[in-house]
Amino acid sequence: MKVVSLVPSITEALFDLGLTENEVIGRTKFCIHPKEKVKNVAIIGGTKNINIDKIRALKPDLILANKEENIKEQVEALMDDFKVMVTNVETIEDNYYLLKNLGKTFHKEDKAQLFNLMIYEILNQTKINSTIKSAYLIWKNPYMTVGSDTFIHKILSEIGFENIFKDKLRYPEIRTEDLAEADVIMLSSEPFPFKEKHIEELKKFYPEKKIMIVDGEAFSWYGTHIAKCGDYFKELIAEMDMFKHKFH
Repeated sequence: MKVVSLVPSITEALFDLGLTENEVIGRTKFCIHPKEKVKNVAIIGGTKNINIDKIRALKPDLILANKEENIKEQVEALMDDFKVMVTNVETIEDNYYLLKNLGKTFHKEDKAQLFNLMIYEILNQTKINSTIKSAYLIWKNPYMTVGSDTFIHKILSEIGFENIFKDKLRYPEIRTEDLAEADVIMLSSEPFPFKEKHIEELKKFYPEKKIMIVDGEAFSWYGTHIAKCGDYFKELIAEMDMFKHKFH
């Protein structure tokens, strides 16, 4: 089966499940994992501006899209000519079924189940001793954070962070003063590429808070990616427990 994936984390999942470059024949420029495999796969634009003619020329049997990452009109235009599977992943359970469905579609059920078990094991084993009030920023100018109906929020909660914006939905804009309640401010490495200088900017307002850059992929890439984040989460939690110990 020839597949075009319009979603970076799903492209990674397809290769993790054992598909080859002969099967995954198209991807977006943001589909960067696994590096050595994706470099041989044709690029069909970005997640928000796909090149429909390029996709047509590839003649895929199936296109994998996502409700949040892709533009509705572009996906619908593809549906006229191709079989399109539109995914929507907001919870850990959604992720479980995403992998289960991919496993079924590509006859890789056992591998999909293995990844699901690994993910549940990682999320069960990595928990902060006591909840930490946190704010997770994904954008700057304006600052944007995550509400409770996002995958990022679910991963934060699983590990023991309390999202101070849990009463909001999707990706609300916030101001610097809205961060006052957080013990920890996390600056995600993507989609906005937060750097050390952005930590310094916030430190001027909040010298007492822990402000840190976190790996955006570990929190936002659904599919198989979390199965590889065990060590990262463990280190993060060790750092949090030390931080709590110091302040309490």
